[in-house]
This record gives sequence, C-alpha cells and structure tokens, in this order.
Amino acid sequence: MKTQKIIYWVVTGLLSALLLMSAGMYFVNYAQASTNFTKLGYPVYIIYPLAIAKILAVVAILTKMSTKLKEWAYAGLFFEFVLAGAAHIVAKDGEVGFAIIATILLLTSYYFDSKLFGPART
Repeated sequence: MKTQKIIYWVVTGLLSALLLMSAGMYFVNYAQASTNFTKLGYPVYIIYPLAIAKILAVVAILTKMSTKLKEWAYAGLFFEFVLAGAAHIVAKDGEVGFAIIATILLLTSYYFDSKLFGPART
C-alpha cells in the first residue's frame, strides 16, 4: 500500500506539473501557443479556456472534493491528450511524445487513484 501511494503521488505530481506548466505557457507565451495551435488546425480562441480547464482539472484531482468532478477531470484530460496526440500525428510535426507521456501519466494516476481511494461514488 505504501509503494502504491508513493507511485500515485509521484505520478500525479508529475502530471500536475506538466498541466500547470502547459497552462502557464498559454498565459505567458500566448504568441507561441497561437502559432502552435494554428499549425495543428485549432482555433486560437480556445487557448485561454483550455489553460483554465487544465488548472481546474489539477485542482479537482488533487483536492478530491467531489469524486464525480475528479472523474470528469480525468476524462476531459484523457480526451485532450488523445486528441492532441492525434493532431500531432496528422500534422507530422514529430511532437507527439508529450501527448504520449501525458496520457501514460494520466492513466497511471487514474489507476492508482481508483485503487487507493476507490471508484467514484458521488
């Protein structure tokens, strides 16, 4: 059990850091984010809402105030990472690695969260 908790917190910490750095980059370096989103075929008006959603997802996962909200956060991030990976594959820009890493971190965090804290109840 102790090993599982360590794995959960390390993986969830790395996932949270990745999400917060990504959201921070969207706010601090909007021009670069706009260029990247345009290259991938996404509209630039989703940059700020996506950054806010990432921050809120981290809060939902770490605070565990609502298991249903936490589940929605995990689901939303899963779709975001998979679609980001698909966009990078279609764009053939060779930058799919971060999406794969993020998806692995997310699935590992979700697995150990369910194992340690139980499935969603409310």
